[in-house]
Amino acid sequence: MSSATNELSLADDFPPADQDQWRKLVDGVLKGAPFEKLVSKTHDGVTIQPIYPRAKGAAPVAGRAPAAPWAITQRIDHPDAREANKQALHDLENGATGLTLVFAGSVGARGFGLPPTKDALETVLDGVHLDAGIAIELQFAPQSCDLVSHLADLIKSRGTDPAACQLRFGIDPLGARAVQGSSASDWAEIASGVAQVATGLAALGFKANLLAADGRVIHDAGGSEAQELAFVLASATAYLRALDAAGVPLDQARSMIYARLSSDADQFLTLAKFRALRLLWARVEESCGLAPKPLFVAAETAWRMLTQRDPSVNMLRATVATFSAALGGANSLVVLPHTLALGLPDAFARRVARNTQLILLEESNLDKVADPAAGAGGIEALTQELCASAWAQFQEIEKAGGAFSALAAGLIQPKVAATRAARDKAIGKRRDVLTGASEFPNLHEAPATVLKLTPAAVPPSGEAKISFEPLTPVRLATPFETLRDKSDAVLAAKAARPKVFLANLGTPADFTARATFAKSFFETGGIEAIDSEGFTDPAALAAAFKASGAAFACLCSSDKAYPAHAAPAAEALHQAGCKRIYLAGRPGELEASLREAGVQEFIFAGGDALALLTNAWTEIEAA
Repeated sequence: MSSATNELSLADDFPPADQDQWRKLVDGVLKGAPFEKLVSKTHDGVTIQPIYPRAKGAAPVAGRAPAAPWAITQRIDHPDAREANKQALHDLENGATGLTLVFAGSVGARGFGLPPTKDALETVLDGVHLDAGIAIELQFAPQSCDLVSHLADLIKSRGTDPAACQLRFGIDPLGARAVQGSSASDWAEIASGVAQVATGLAALGFKANLLAADGRVIHDAGGSEAQELAFVLASATAYLRALDAAGVPLDQARSMIYARLSSDADQFLTLAKFRALRLLWARVEESCGLAPKPLFVAAETAWRMLTQRDPSVNMLRATVATFSAALGGANSLVVLPHTLALGLPDAFARRVARNTQLILLEESNLDKVADPAAGAGGIEALTQELCASAWAQFQEIEKAGGAFSALAAGLIQPKVAATRAARDKAIGKRRDVLTGASEFPNLHEAPATVLKLTPAAVPPSGEAKISFEPLTPVRLATPFETLRDKSDAVLAAKAARPKVFLANLGTPADFTARATFAKSFFETGGIEAIDSEGFTDPAALAAAFKASGAAFACLCSSDKAYPAHAAPAAEALHQAGCKRIYLAGRPGELEASLREAGVQEFIFAGGDALALLTNAWTEIEAA
């Protein structure tokens, strides 16, 4: 250690390494397999290399103020405003620094939400000191836009200075109509109304964060990171133009706009997405002749990644999503409670959501370093690739006349649908894993506790003058969960689930790996796997199958054991009345003889698990 610098350089004890040396080691491990096996692509077609050099000369992306914490924002969506008020006060007393008031019918309501009334707004904010640094955000449907004026009136009635409040009014007619798939007005009328409301609020002293450009619309529908960024840019630009047309100076107009992005469990892509948005918006500002200044970016953990099955895993997903958005520079963060996909979360789920942020902020100190990903080759490359892809898609939307025209013309929806289809395919083949749903299921899990309440009524949206394909929110685990629901229904009706007998062949060393794989494979579809000891005698195997009460069987062993044992075992199972015989592993040259012996399906990593399990259920239901 140098006494002058008092620094310890750990790298001094190791010889220098370069890319060529690393590549030689990798080639040795690959044993002739192509290097491209280590290269992957995102749903935007962005190539991800296995290793990157440091990005020299990269500067931090301007976002949150250095060492400034993000707002720990808690979702308030209880249909009873009095109960919602109790939740809000409890959250604020226990670490939350902001509240997102989610009203019934809004994009993020998820089937619940506060009643969209003046009384409910006043009730939920009773006892909340709006001038005490507490961030408040509204999320509401277009037909409930009176909530904006009700909030302004409430602040005035309390004698509170608007400048002392941290408010985000959440006005977003584009996002709401994208989800609805219709509009009672054309864009000219909508834009005029947006500008009128925004200038009215500004005259009252509310000058910032009035209009929301919401990327959740795309993310919830299964879209990609670049598609989400492009829609946010297009929405924000549309609002900027509306304000400019109303005579609002651009420097003031940009302060009235903020963005909202979804953060999910893909750590690096989420981090890069948040960084990319700030760079993209800076480019828009420069195009307007403005010197860039940081955009306010709100984050919400992703709806589409939540699972109903094994919902505790949602806590882990939310932790990664929170980590990524925080390091990406989000100004505010909402963590969706881990049981939200099942119903209205209870106090425990809400506490976990709140504490997820508190631990990462107060104990892990994630706010103390501004843009820690700056200079990391992989993140910098992802950021730039997302910027390029999103900007190209943004330009397409602009050429179509802007976000509203692009939606009405059906430009955006097919691209999102194509990405969702590719995502569904990857999940169906279990290349993209949803732990607890598509992999590692637990058929005996205890049900999670949620509040059983009637959702608040949603006012009618008015007659649609313009209709187009909606961007409908999805949860990616739904296809697998549908099969699990069928299994639960059979269990309730017959006191037993459908079963598959694991016909293990040879010794444990032969069959354990594939028996474990097969158990997980079938139970993701709600078909209970019945394990067995290893068999070499086909007659004993057939007897054990009959005793199991299963309708299906799956042969499990090693490639070494299959040539001698698989065909006789399949024949014995067929003669014992097995309705469908599977084999774990790729058949290779044995396929013809195995099929002749009675094997009908082969299960292996990379196969279409969802399609095979769906076919199995078709046979179960036909029996």
